[in-house]
Amino acid sequence: MGSSGGESHDHNQLSVVPPSPNHRRYNHSLPTLPYDVIPEILCRLPVKFILRFRCVCKSWNFLISDPKFVKKQLSVSIAWNLHFLNYSRWSHKYILTSYPIDSIFTDITSNFIQSEYNLSNEDRTYGKLYFIIGSCNGIVCIADNHNGLVILWNPSTKKIKQLPLYEKSNGPTLMTFGFGYDSLNDNYKVVVVLAYLVLDEDYRFFNKNKVKVHTLGTNIWRTIQDYPFGGLPVPVMKGEFVSGTINWLLSEESSECPRFIVSFDLAKESYQKISPPNLGGVDVCDMSALSVLRDCLCVTSGVDVWVMKEYGNKESWTKLFTIPCMRDPSKPEVFAKALYTFEDDQVLLKFMNDIDLNLVLYNPRSGTLKAINFKYTPEVCGESLISPSSLC
Repeated sequence: MGSSGGESHDHNQLSVVPPSPNHRRYNHSLPTLPYDVIPEILCRLPVKFILRFRCVCKSWNFLISDPKFVKKQLSVSIAWNLHFLNYSRWSHKYILTSYPIDSIFTDITSNFIQSEYNLSNEDRTYGKLYFIIGSCNGIVCIADNHNGLVILWNPSTKKIKQLPLYEKSNGPTLMTFGFGYDSLNDNYKVVVVLAYLVLDEDYRFFNKNKVKVHTLGTNIWRTIQDYPFGGLPVPVMKGEFVSGTINWLLSEESSECPRFIVSFDLAKESYQKISPPNLGGVDVCDMSALSVLRDCLCVTSGVDVWVMKEYGNKESWTKLFTIPCMRDPSKPEVFAKALYTFEDDQVLLKFMNDIDLNLVLYNPRSGTLKAINFKYTPEVCGESLISPSSLC
């Protein structure tokens, strides 16, 4: 496969080994690949195939288990999946069902992968629920609403790791979480915000936030500085991870601007307010949902969806689109959250308080909305070989 006029070799192509003089007639050698090309090919395959190839030979098993290869696969992975978490009462198991994201465009739902998590006797608490509270680098983070349990789950490898329990306060507590990667220190962190009412000396109640952080690789939850801005997290179970930060939407009823965004830097463990979009010289304050689209912070305000193209830069807020009307005017106002943007710019939307609409595919080119058959809200997450156990 050399070019004319020289003997240069292209290492991205198959290299044929010349036949041995001792095997003149029948033994034709097979094409072989340079060893440095093998990881370039393997890392671009779906994880389920990569895992199977560990059985090919010892060298491939060693390669696929190498942390450098794991990071390389993550950097080039293009496979995204929809993850749904449901509880099976007859088996006392939580089942994580994963569909290829292209299932959104078809009515075929048979191509899925399921992983199960067994509940111990102590976990079968009445009224206890598990929620997907975030995902990062192929790891889905799941937490309960009762005992302070957090689970890391890689749906691609079916590996699960339970973190140590965090301590909750007595009485009614509003919880919200965050999970993300600290690239500066090359580790992962889980954050839980506990919001509850406290009675002061004058027998008046006031809001109190307690923030706990677990750095993977340790065995403790650290209590850190509370939010310095006051307010209560809008009642959703998760913050949004982007650019090394966890972002929450907070509500302040007594303020002229009732809702604002608070960012938590995972490396510095510090807070800052993120300036909202500005419309006609006035800050947008009726924000209903936060999300991340193509690695950009995204916010829904009324029927407008905005993205912050440069994280932390207020001037980079850009209105992406306006959601067209698709409901009965007699119904209450509908809040939508943008979950994922496809290569053709179609956007997967979740209508937060309308069970009739649920998941919808918005086509900005035609301005149309199409209902999706999936019933529950998915967590959209890429594939990776990262093992939760190796992070703890």
